[in-house]
Amino acid sequence: MNKLVDNYEVFGFIRPYVDAHTLGVSVVANLLRECGYKVIIGDVGISLAVAQIAKLDNISFLCKWIRDNKISRLGFSYRLDPKDAKFAFGKLLQMLKDHRQLQDQGGIIKQVYFAGLPEACNLIALEYKNSIPVFVGDETPMKTLKLLGIPDSLIPSILQLGSAYDEERLRFSTELIQSGKYQDQQPYDRSGYVNYGKKNDTLVDRIRYNRQKQYPPLTRVHVGPYQPDYENAKKEFKSWLKQLAQTKFLDIVSIGSSQLSQSDFGKEWGDKPNGGGAPINSEKDLIEIWDASRPMLVRTYAGTKNIPYLAEIYERTIHIAWHALSLWWFNKIDGRGSNTVKENLEEHFKTIQFIAKTGKPLEPNIPHHFSFRGGDDYTYVLSAYLAAIMAKKMGIRYLVVQTMLNTPKYTWGIQDLAKARALLKLVREIEDKNFIVFLQPRAGLDFFSPDLDKAKAQLASVTAMMDDIEPNNPLSPDIIHVVSYCEAVKLASPKYINESIQITINALNEYKRLKSKGLINDMKNNEDINSRTADIYRQVKSVVSIIEQNIPLPYTPEGFYTIFKKGIMPVPYLWSCRDEFKEAVKWNTSLINGGMQVVDELGQPIPFTKRVKELFNCR
Repeated sequence: MNKLVDNYEVFGFIRPYVDAHTLGVSVVANLLRECGYKVIIGDVGISLAVAQIAKLDNISFLCKWIRDNKISRLGFSYRLDPKDAKFAFGKLLQMLKDHRQLQDQGGIIKQVYFAGLPEACNLIALEYKNSIPVFVGDETPMKTLKLLGIPDSLIPSILQLGSAYDEERLRFSTELIQSGKYQDQQPYDRSGYVNYGKKNDTLVDRIRYNRQKQYPPLTRVHVGPYQPDYENAKKEFKSWLKQLAQTKFLDIVSIGSSQLSQSDFGKEWGDKPNGGGAPINSEKDLIEIWDASRPMLVRTYAGTKNIPYLAEIYERTIHIAWHALSLWWFNKIDGRGSNTVKENLEEHFKTIQFIAKTGKPLEPNIPHHFSFRGGDDYTYVLSAYLAAIMAKKMGIRYLVVQTMLNTPKYTWGIQDLAKARALLKLVREIEDKNFIVFLQPRAGLDFFSPDLDKAKAQLASVTAMMDDIEPNNPLSPDIIHVVSYCEAVKLASPKYINESIQITINALNEYKRLKSKGLINDMKNNEDINSRTADIYRQVKSVVSIIEQNIPLPYTPEGFYTIFKKGIMPVPYLWSCRDEFKEAVKWNTSLINGGMQVVDELGQPIPFTKRVKELFNCR
């Protein structure tokens, strides 16, 4: 493929509406903007049109969008079934040809690209004799830009530099995997307290026992097989749960329920698309899941409507280990539910009142959702900190702080540590005997390579980073959300789940051992991390003060809605409700020195506090 001769070309990225995987598109778009290119991402209307591109009105709508935006390079993303991906891409390409949109037909499109699962990429590469550049999601920033045809002269030097910290961890993890010693890792016996595995067992009890024994963190994994036949899917799920319970590596099973389970629980589903995941549609289903899970703790997604009602059901059926709520997310704004953002916040606040009465922990499952839509690092920390303050004010006694590392996946490790440390410092400042914080880090959603050996090393590498979040606390983290290394290729069955836990625990133990002997750099006093941590901490603290002074009752549904609508937390790659949140989508963000920042029209970072002060016209 010929390299681009200048940066006046425009890249357009589209996907069918059924595919909700947008993070990779956002990352690539950001890389291109770093190189000076204009990028247009198709909105909901374009996604709906692409989903049924054979309709005359839809292809005409897409062609007009291409012409109006002067798009010369078109990328199509489809990360679902490979055969469906090949068919959908083929149909799109043929329709573009039929409407003479390609350059050799007199149109303006010079190149088309495809991003999808490895098998889909292989099918398309074979079908089109490698004339279509394909992206499996495993590419480094440099390889991505090379495949897109970007000349070296337009790639900023900062993108061509690696992170020494990341490279060191990858060397450590590659050697660990190649040694095979992780395969000897045995599970830890956590059964030595009275209520272990019983209905009144709790996350708090298990963490306390774990700390007492000085064991490695509790492990949590998202589990949920998918089959078109609901009854077979339920049987397989219960079989998986029994296997995981017997092998004893997994402490907390997180039910990977389907979209319908979250949106239409207890209703007739008919021929509605399930959306993947385990089909759960009754209290009986949930009770059977709890029975099959003994002695693991169990948790699940919140619903996307009737959220307080479902929280009560989870309490009496699976004796839920803790509740997770996304507040601004999992509604119309991201296509995951029928609630508006305001309605969602109102339901979530009611649910938190209920959770506080139960004494169960709350997990604000929030910050990475902003990152998925191009949010900056300050927004990542601010959103979680605001949720923590609100939770304490509403009577929550235990807070599970989830931090998703590698998001976006090109984030440097030192930036990940800075975000996590700043958030923990802020939240620990409000911790007291009635408000206790548990840390739960995890790998990024699209971090792992489809090359399974490389993915194993990546899992060990990100686990090592988790030990550096709170380097002065030998018992941190409390929980690790283990993302199975195979997830870029296939659903994680018990075999892959157990092996992923073995890698995680062995990597953590070995990394601690090497650090104690001085064989690996200790990141406690790294100047780059400490400087960035202090900056994020200071600016987020300052912005919270501005919010509290300028927004009446900020820790209410109305307050949280106003905070978002005001544009304090940018989401430039938001797909839906862009008109409603026009102040939040108007900002540009960019990857600078491995971290996400809001930038001006010249690409220069805008200080967080300065930007928010200007929103309120305050000095």
